[in-house]
Amino acid sequence: MPSNGRKPTATDLSEILDGLLKADIKFILVGGLAAVVQGAPVTTMDIDILHYRSHENIAKLLGFLKSIDAIHRRPDDKVIGAREEDISGKGHALFRTRFGPLDVLGAIEGGRTYEDLLDHTVEIEFRGHDIHVLTLETLIDLKRTSREPGDLQRLSVLEETLRQMKEKKGTP
Repeated sequence: MPSNGRKPTATDLSEILDGLLKADIKFILVGGLAAVVQGAPVTTMDIDILHYRSHENIAKLLGFLKSIDAIHRRPDDKVIGAREEDISGKGHALFRTRFGPLDVLGAIEGGRTYEDLLDHTVEIEFRGHDIHVLTLETLIDLKRTSREPGDLQRLSVLEETLRQMKEKKGTP
């Protein structure tokens, strides 16, 4: 049972975040959830993280993935668990866990890594921990270069969210 005493649901993304933080894994929250936590009115059903690819962090991440029964999301019924080689490179590993989908990314658009983007994050408090979240400005910049139709559709929503946030703060 999760640490908060609740029975896990099919999609309980907060449990994934909580577990990543408790395992002391270095990561940046990217993707739809990063936009949501900054106020964007978008929907997401998974967590996308860009992780620090040090040997120590990969070992922690691999242990965490095993603890939440992570298996690769595949179009067939073949069950393949998380392996070190899946998360040690710059590629994307897309997992299904007992708490919901988790996408583990070694790099994102333009080959940008954890180290490249850490200075482009804001820290957001979650259950007593700080999460590095990719800034809305950076998310927008990345979406502008994306070829994914969903990214392009969300772009105007993210831009409007940023405009409204700046308007509230009185910044141009």
